[in-house]
Amino acid sequence: MTDTTPEPIDDAAEQAELSEQKAVRLAKRQRLIDEATSGAGGAYPVTLPITDTIPAVRARFGDLQPDEATGVTVGVAGRVVHLRNTGKLCFASLQSGDGSRIQAMVSLASVGDEQLAAWKELVDLGDHVFVSGEVISSRRGELSIMVAEWTIAAKAILPLPNLHNELNEETRVRSRYLDLIARDQARKNVLDRSKTVASLRQTFTERDFVEVETPMLQVMHGGASARPFVTHSNAFDTELYLRIAPELYLKRAVVGGIDHVYEINRNFRNEGADSTHSPEFAMLEAYEAYGDYGTMADLTQTLIQNAALATSGSHVVTWADGTEFDLGGEWDRISMFESLSAAAGVEITPQTPIEELKALAEREGVEVPHPIHGKYVEELWEHFVKGGLERPTFVMDFPVDTSPLVRAHRSIAGAVEKWDLYVRGFELATGYSELVDPVVQRERFIEQAKLAAQGDVEAMRLDEEFLRALEFGMPPSGGMGMGIDRLLMALTGLGIRETILFPLVK
Repeated sequence: MTDTTPEPIDDAAEQAELSEQKAVRLAKRQRLIDEATSGAGGAYPVTLPITDTIPAVRARFGDLQPDEATGVTVGVAGRVVHLRNTGKLCFASLQSGDGSRIQAMVSLASVGDEQLAAWKELVDLGDHVFVSGEVISSRRGELSIMVAEWTIAAKAILPLPNLHNELNEETRVRSRYLDLIARDQARKNVLDRSKTVASLRQTFTERDFVEVETPMLQVMHGGASARPFVTHSNAFDTELYLRIAPELYLKRAVVGGIDHVYEINRNFRNEGADSTHSPEFAMLEAYEAYGDYGTMADLTQTLIQNAALATSGSHVVTWADGTEFDLGGEWDRISMFESLSAAAGVEITPQTPIEELKALAEREGVEVPHPIHGKYVEELWEHFVKGGLERPTFVMDFPVDTSPLVRAHRSIAGAVEKWDLYVRGFELATGYSELVDPVVQRERFIEQAKLAAQGDVEAMRLDEEFLRALEFGMPPSGGMGMGIDRLLMALTGLGIRETILFPLVK
């Protein structure tokens, strides 16, 4: 981990030094351009005679003994992350994109006076350099290339940060490109995310799910309780919304006969940002005809455990701080109402009078922004129970008035068949037995409209086009949604801004 110069520099002397370094590097860039022959050289050549990658050379020759030569010539390119020029022999560490390094040794005997002098004068930390020469091991046993030819591959105009110091979080997220150069963990985060998404897709493919894409721009936002981003279409002269969820379109696909469907894509919610929330985030949603919230819980557990295997080789994942977290085995399933009752010391059911819930909330200092029965239950549950959930746990059976898209519970009056999955104490995923009755769905939307009229900016709107699709008949179905960024949080132990490659920052 390293500190970086792109942070705001308050000290005038530091700013002047940075400007001076940039000016020197710009002069070197111009010299490289001026001295280039037609079609070759320069500060930014188009092609280079690369024969191998640094990781491949390390894999092939990593077991050389000290002061051993191979007789094998390779051509590799990398970024200069360490540079030491001493007399007739210069040393540089070249780093590839995956963080692998190899030493380049530039000697007078191998390249001659002119090229040795040019190396000393033109090569800086941060430059991309191509070198060609014999693979050897130095007297200290370091895998090296004894350079016979070299050329600048890309001239860096700004200096690299000090690679021996630690990056602060703001620099890491604002200058992720430097973070990737400097920190192994940053590169690992990118690879883990790629492996995770590939694993999710593989699990769905094995279960005959079809991946689709649904609109990002929507004439009506829906599918979740959230405040949307609003924009305007000049072509249609109408107000549009960045989607908060793909749910209502994916259900249209199920109506159309795509019985196993999923999407991995971006959602946008115009709300707060903290260690577990980002205004722009990647979301997985999936729907299975003739499934229910139980089958979707089973699927979700499999998806996450397979992702753990893909990134860690085990259901026990190791977080960035070294902590081990076990995602294996069968996960607990607890009732929201029963767990709340046990923690609060008083029985709470869907029929508990709202006055009693209000009194309990006031006594505990729990604020409820929109005082309906279900909101009181959920806020009280978070107050009493949420903080104690460390291992993966499905919290089952939610209040009906906070879940307008969910089927009524088959045996608990006033509840719906919904679960939220909590891992490490934060919500990772949610799943439903989907509401497919268009008459009841209309009634639920009307109740949401009343809440919106009372000032609830997250309430859903009545979506006539979606209701029309349901009226053509949607089979009984289960659905689930999971944040990809939060899944990476569970796998790595990092905050959400570390799991997103380029997070939104102010």
